[in-house]
Amino acid sequence: MTKNFTVLKTLLLFIYLTSNAFGQITLQGKVTESSTGEPLAGISIQIRGKVTGTITDNQGKFNLNTTSNPPLTLTISSVGFQTQEINVTSGQTNLDIKMVEQVTLGEEVVVSASRVEESVMQSPVAIEKMTLRDMRDTPSANFYDGLNNLKGIDMATQGFLFKSINMRGFGSTGNPRTVQMIDGMDNQAPGLNFPLDNIIGIPELDVESVEVLPGAASALYGPNAVNGLILLNSKSPFLYQGLSASVKSGIMHEEHRSKATTPFVDATIRYAKAFNNKIAFKTSVSFIRAQDWEATNYSNLNVGGNADPARGAGTALDYDGVNVYGDEIQTNINAVAQSLATAGSIPQGAVSLVPNTFVSRTGYLEKDLVDYKTKSFKANAAVHYRINEKMEAVAQVNYGYGTTVYTATGRYALRDFNLMQAKLELRGDNFTVRAYTTQERSGKSYLSGLAAVGMLSDFKPNNVWFGQYVGAFATARAAGTAEAESHLLARQTADANMPQPGSAAFTQLLDKYRNMPIVNGGGGFADKTNLYHAEGFYNFKNQIKVVEVLAGANFRQYQLRSAGTLFADQKEGRSGTIPINEWGAFVQAGKNLLSNHLKLTGSIRYDKNENFAGQFTPRVSAVTSFGDNHIRLSYQTGFRIPTTQNQYIDLRTPAGTLIGGLPEFDSRYGLSNGILRQNLSPQAILQVINSDPTIIEKATTYAKAVVTQQATAAITQAVTAQVTAAVNQAVAAGQIPNEPAAIQAAVTNGVNGALPGVLSSQLPGILAAQVPGLVPTLAQAYALEKLPKYKPRKLAPERIASYEIGYKGVIAKKLFIDAYYYVSQYKNLIGGAVIVVPTAAAAPGLPIESGIGVGNFNGYSRVVNTTETITTTGFALGLNYALPKGFNVGGNVANNELRNFEPSPEVQYSQFNTPKYRYNLSFGKRITSSSTFGFNVVYRYQQAFLWESSFILPTTTGVPIFSNTRVPAINNLDAQVSYKAAPIKSIIKVGATNLFGKSYIQAYGSPNIGSTYYVSITFDELLN
Repeated sequence: MTKNFTVLKTLLLFIYLTSNAFGQITLQGKVTESSTGEPLAGISIQIRGKVTGTITDNQGKFNLNTTSNPPLTLTISSVGFQTQEINVTSGQTNLDIKMVEQVTLGEEVVVSASRVEESVMQSPVAIEKMTLRDMRDTPSANFYDGLNNLKGIDMATQGFLFKSINMRGFGSTGNPRTVQMIDGMDNQAPGLNFPLDNIIGIPELDVESVEVLPGAASALYGPNAVNGLILLNSKSPFLYQGLSASVKSGIMHEEHRSKATTPFVDATIRYAKAFNNKIAFKTSVSFIRAQDWEATNYSNLNVGGNADPARGAGTALDYDGVNVYGDEIQTNINAVAQSLATAGSIPQGAVSLVPNTFVSRTGYLEKDLVDYKTKSFKANAAVHYRINEKMEAVAQVNYGYGTTVYTATGRYALRDFNLMQAKLELRGDNFTVRAYTTQERSGKSYLSGLAAVGMLSDFKPNNVWFGQYVGAFATARAAGTAEAESHLLARQTADANMPQPGSAAFTQLLDKYRNMPIVNGGGGFADKTNLYHAEGFYNFKNQIKVVEVLAGANFRQYQLRSAGTLFADQKEGRSGTIPINEWGAFVQAGKNLLSNHLKLTGSIRYDKNENFAGQFTPRVSAVTSFGDNHIRLSYQTGFRIPTTQNQYIDLRTPAGTLIGGLPEFDSRYGLSNGILRQNLSPQAILQVINSDPTIIEKATTYAKAVVTQQATAAITQAVTAQVTAAVNQAVAAGQIPNEPAAIQAAVTNGVNGALPGVLSSQLPGILAAQVPGLVPTLAQAYALEKLPKYKPRKLAPERIASYEIGYKGVIAKKLFIDAYYYVSQYKNLIGGAVIVVPTAAAAPGLPIESGIGVGNFNGYSRVVNTTETITTTGFALGLNYALPKGFNVGGNVANNELRNFEPSPEVQYSQFNTPKYRYNLSFGKRITSSSTFGFNVVYRYQQAFLWESSFILPTTTGVPIFSNTRVPAINNLDAQVSYKAAPIKSIIKVGATNLFGKSYIQAYGSPNIGSTYYVSITFDELLN
């Protein structure tokens, strides 16, 4: 039986090999550069409509086996050369191909705009593309930074390796309105819901191109692609083979850092190999290490304060520095004095010496709390297998690991953060099916503000610290010390023995609280959130000829797992995981009309998230083409499902708690008893007082009672002391028996006899002096009771409808023009609201809302929808001109404006966070086949603008607010010079960013960005 089976296998193998041998033809040829005749290595040779292809070797030769019978079409392409298509007829197998250097602009092919290959000129929507040549030419420190030179692209830099890309307004430091995809995989960290720049992405040597779509892309790509899509494509191991390596090193300089000038290193290696054009693999690794930019904004978030972090003379008592943490803890020291007096810790009379003002604890600087030794390790590996000439299977793993600092509600130290993506994919000339997972691990990440709060509480609990402060202050004032000096003495007393940065005690405390989970009182995260995604789409080009039809569907599941440190995954009876399911489907149809001068395209998509209603997103477009001139019109829609954090976050911060927008949080935290922060403004409170005369009456009555009680106690204490002294003298003189009962009776009788007269003579004056000053404060306490309560509304997905007109054209094969104008309308825009929920009254007899005025409250920040339709408009214009001998000059300008935002009852701030105008100018020369020298100079400018952020911190009234600052205008000059060292197959590059050297910021609370100077050498085994 075994012998017969062996014979059968041999026979089948022989039949297979024989049939393939008879069915195969071999295409051979050589590819050379047209002007020099030099052979070109690494040129892609593809059979159109098939996955079959190969590349040329070091002698420019290729050998391609195919079972497809002629006639067929070969596509020959390479970066920097004009793509050619050659029709192969019967018997034509030995080809001589001459490649012509590409000088004509606008010839790139893109796939992201319609999910099918098309010319960038005929894209139905605005699109930007960065090619390999663009990456080589950029003066930026890496390709990702170079995206900032594309028109309409803004960046919010939070660190040397961490930038958030923003488009068309509503910018943020972690933008959930843009989607970034790597080889078809959504690159978001599922627990954070936005891509972490390229700190965890593709090693630069493995990036083939980047396509950027400003504007809505939900019709084809699903939720969250509201303001843009970024598509990163890696290199195929079939088309980019051999060994390549790059080393980049230099210095970073910024004068506000602890050490102004520091080195950095960036190294990458990649290797790819194909076997018999059937199976190929690739692997690449990169590592970056640098001393990060530092956040050193010490401005006081509480208006009117001083920016001195050392708290010298003149520093505001409620000092709350932007990049200082722990000083968010503050309270009304007069309320503390009253509590101490009630407990007998200080004399009752000392209360009047303590002003009714807020004081904050002494905090720690960010640079002492976070690890600025930023690093990034990225690795990827893939195996590609060509099943036949029409199908290719891919197995791919991407892994990233890094340390950086991220700006959100405070500063998050992402320490040893890692993300892994793995996918299986089957694709053909008319379909793609893929499944992938994203596994997020927070590592040793922590919230620096919470770590500081834990450290300060461990050193000295808040009640002890404020008690010592008030006691020392009252003692100093009673001794006649001036108020300002008394505050300094009080702080020195309360801060005595406070661990200082650099000391062993400080390091021990920091390690303890940054590693301790948030739920246990520290700042540490324990996030292990996963994402699972499956999708497929099919092009019916082989079945339907009269119209192009494309259809697809997807399913996604989030698994939120944070051990209670980020999400509410330990509440509502949950076992530690919150699953969220999403699914969707789309169909697209396109038709060329009028002899291909007009193309109409329409698509519609439906998506459903289990927590929200289903969403339809249509898109229609028309593109007219006459020669090199193309005009497009489009109507696009998009939507954003509230992120996983928008839905389920339950995160305690130094200033309050960030909570999700789902109904479960309404009852959990008693939000219906809360008051919106904006309703707690002095103007709103005064309006209530003026509209209700009974408030003043109640405040006066209570003030008299309070003053009477306090004054009576103080007078009684004084009279008792006087009578006791007189009785003691009488005892000494023998006038009263020296017996306890007799002494106590004498004191009691004396006090009872003297007290009424003293009260009647002194009390009216005390009331007249103190009641008027107390009434306004008490009136505010009663007014708080009258303010409208927060009314929760159901959270809904954010929607956008955008109308756009655009033009692309090439004039005289030299000047490329790309322009567009858009109008976008947002509904249910997701913004933020702060709800203040009182926990205890300021004093017995006052309404519970009065506790807000003395810090007896919990503050909650949550996402809410606006009720108004919001309109934004903008335009962009790009010009690029190709000069002789590889020289080029270009520029672009972009405009974004918010037209009609009005604060709603809940959403007070738009967070548009975008400059009105920005532009880039460039001049350069590319390395060509006849020139080994190149350079590029880019000047970048953006206007100053207001940044409204979610740094939610207390004001002097103890109420959290949204903070904002003006981001100053930015003027940057970047430059690089390159040399192609052909004998060693390398390109040497010397460059610098921000040559002017003036540091700048791009986002509130984020670091100052300085200058970078670098030298790099890139080796490519197949470098032409």
